[in-house]
Amino acid sequence: MTVISADTPADALTRDALTVLQPGFGGLTPPDWVLRLLDEGLGAVALFSRNIQTAEQVAALTARLREVRPDLLIAADEEGGDVTRIEVRGGSSFPGNLALGAVDDLKLTRAVAAELGRRLAEVGVNLDWAPSVDVNSDPRNPVIGVRSFGADPDLVARNTAAWVEGLQSAGVAASVKHFPGHGDTSVDSHHALPRIDVDLDTLHHRELVPFRAALAAGAKVVMSAHILVPALDPDLPATLSPAVLGGLLRAPRSAGGLGYDGLIITDGIDMQAIAATYGMERGTAMAIAAGADAICVGGGPYDEGTVLALRDALVAAVRDGSLPEERLADAAARVRALAAWTQEQSGAATRLVAGPELGLEAARRAVRITRGPGFTPLTAPPYVAAFTPMANIAVGDVTPWGVAAELERALPGTETGTYRSEDVSDVLAAAGSRRLVAVVRDVHRHPWMAGALTALLAARPDTIVVEMGVPQSPPAGALHVATHGAARVCGEAAAEAILSAR
Repeated sequence: MTVISADTPADALTRDALTVLQPGFGGLTPPDWVLRLLDEGLGAVALFSRNIQTAEQVAALTARLREVRPDLLIAADEEGGDVTRIEVRGGSSFPGNLALGAVDDLKLTRAVAAELGRRLAEVGVNLDWAPSVDVNSDPRNPVIGVRSFGADPDLVARNTAAWVEGLQSAGVAASVKHFPGHGDTSVDSHHALPRIDVDLDTLHHRELVPFRAALAAGAKVVMSAHILVPALDPDLPATLSPAVLGGLLRAPRSAGGLGYDGLIITDGIDMQAIAATYGMERGTAMAIAAGADAICVGGGPYDEGTVLALRDALVAAVRDGSLPEERLADAAARVRALAAWTQEQSGAATRLVAGPELGLEAARRAVRITRGPGFTPLTAPPYVAAFTPMANIAVGDVTPWGVAAELERALPGTETGTYRSEDVSDVLAAAGSRRLVAVVRDVHRHPWMAGALTALLAARPDTIVVEMGVPQSPPAGALHVATHGAARVCGEAAAEAILSAR
């Protein structure tokens, strides 16, 4: 293991350490400390919902950042669908992956991703921490779900390739996640360390299939998962594992690896799966040593002190020999290479034709309708009961969802309420004689929600049911509408389906 010599320039080392960090910050304009660290070598920043107000404001924010550092990587966790940052206040103009997978039209998937990329580039974002290419093989999964294209590896793989090609045609780098696959878990790595107990053969024929397709499509970035996969490494989560990052992902295909030579970024290093056991500083140094090239510092918001602590942890790890100097330098070089690619592609988005209705078209095509016995069309303002689970951290609780607003526009007088209990007496009282529309999200994962729906349908069998999560449970209700996601356009498409049903 190489220990850095005493005469190595400190400024070169600290610049490399700053280059590999991708932190968020607070506010609608760049804080002074961010501008200062950009000048000192910070290679990337990330935008979250707290930084977003309007497209014009985001464009001004990113322009100000690039006045200091023109080659800056500006990242956003913009998957479309349920996980949106750029449209966090009103809901996404694009359906998420599950809806695209339900349609399974690669031309459409590619076009949706290209339009999303065009809009990101328009506001100055050139790195998207998306798409999620996990195979959602465990229906209980609390954090992937509709973020996945589906449960079939080949379907996920072909849509992954189309999505990556579409996004990168706009000059925005795609970051496929969460390597080596977060789909077969019932634990959210934001809160704890998931464990996936499958053999190598299963991994290669299920989890790794979409990643191979993504790399063949030219994905510029791979994001690691904070998951323990004993078949690959019995001790360390993937983000910290040389066997997973430096081995499986980097190893030549002839040696059973994926042969990847691009940028590897971690999932948020502040997530409890890493931070609770190793701490952010130690986790950061271990991740770079294991083969990661960039550190997602996550949601925060974090201040200058946090970023400097991570920078200093990397410098200290080089000084004590636990992180080879060459490994940190190589990681920083990969970040700079990606930044150079984004600069070369900076005009790509302007050559794309805008598709303002593309997302709604995709959402409409993803809707699946099941009519029950005795269904009658909705002709008067209904009462909409939204059975709302706790949102996971990736989705957040800021973005509105549902069908009430869309139904109210067509049927003025529509009212709505939010419920989190199996007892539906309050729902029935609030609805009175009005027709009921029950909106659910992953009803198969929430026993209280399933109980509430059963009780509601027993009392009011003419209830219309809208499932805006994974439609795992059998269709129920006089009319069952499955949207495969809760994006704004999915709500619009569901309302259209309800109003047009005859």
